[in-house]
Amino acid sequence: MPLDTQPHPTACLALADGTLFYGYGFGATGQTTAELCFNTAMTGYQEIMTDPSYAGQVVTFTFPHIGNTGVTPEDDETGDPVARGMVVKWDPTEPSNWRATERLADWLAARGRIAIGGVDTRRLTRAIRQQGAPHVALAHDPEGNFDIEALVAEARAFAGLEGMDLAKEVTCAQSYRWDEMRWAWPDGYPKLEDPKFKVVAVDYGAKRNILRCLASVGCDVTVLPATATADEVLAHNPDGVFLSNGPGDPAATGEYAVPMIQDVLKKTDLPVFGICLGHQMLALALGAQTIKMNHGHHGANHPVKDLETGKVEITSMNHGFAVDSQTLPEGIKETHVSLFDGSNCGIAMTDRPVYSVQYHPEASPGPQDSFYLFERFAAEMAKRAS
Repeated sequence: MPLDTQPHPTACLALADGTLFYGYGFGATGQTTAELCFNTAMTGYQEIMTDPSYAGQVVTFTFPHIGNTGVTPEDDETGDPVARGMVVKWDPTEPSNWRATERLADWLAARGRIAIGGVDTRRLTRAIRQQGAPHVALAHDPEGNFDIEALVAEARAFAGLEGMDLAKEVTCAQSYRWDEMRWAWPDGYPKLEDPKFKVVAVDYGAKRNILRCLASVGCDVTVLPATATADEVLAHNPDGVFLSNGPGDPAATGEYAVPMIQDVLKKTDLPVFGICLGHQMLALALGAQTIKMNHGHHGANHPVKDLETGKVEITSMNHGFAVDSQTLPEGIKETHVSLFDGSNCGIAMTDRPVYSVQYHPEASPGPQDSFYLFERFAAEMAKRAS
């Protein structure tokens, strides 16, 4: 039913400060609590909702046309949506895309995710930018019955992401092999048939397309759970170690991830490459610190400068914590910075092939400026083997 013909609001977004946004619900019914962020990407809403880095968050989409291309299983970054809900300007229209297999609303409902449409997302985004990422309660009731006091109380009671180790909630339960490469017309996802390198990927919440990018540069990938030890990693005799993206507070995940990384660096000279939470884990392991950002970086249009080449890349980002570049120890250099706010976006050891970036270079969704990082990782492994 179009928004302007619905008789009354059927969804409510309550912020912890008591601010209320009414709209029209779609997807699952019920309610959830989370941290609220906004994402500026114009495409890729399905990839965003299934990105494990959004665990514990409700996503506000600043682009109004969300749902118009439907959904397809090929675009899932993990098995089910990980973000707890979505907020959009307009009610999703019928999908118009030859790849679509399902409507967004039906897809969300089948997977227990709540969404609200008809919200002034410009006003909401300004509030997030000015006040920081708020804690919220999101409710969808077809009858429009809401206990506002209870919703605000639940938003205020939400513990927040600081101190939360969410990697354990989204990591794989057991190890597995990955050989699927990036999507290509007309065959979809081809299989890697002639691998050149053995890579262990530590899964803190890995997106499938990141694993595909590794396979596309010749990596036979073995994925291990986030809690894997250095001995478990090295038992596979890898040519390189990859540290994946993921959600939550890096300091909390670092309780077990940092000792593993330090042990790997101590015992071997393997190339190590980290992305997003993996970047933060590497920084902590090397002696730096991380900080909580006001509203984070979430979008597919973030300019990042490579300090070594002067090149500016347009990147996909999704993070609410950042590496504090002022705490980088001797022997660790800053390689990339955000041109939005100057925050750290990359580090590298000065004497070893160990490096990481804050953004998501696999472009799912988003631009493809940064694929060279996977090629660099492969080149370092080839160099070590020669």
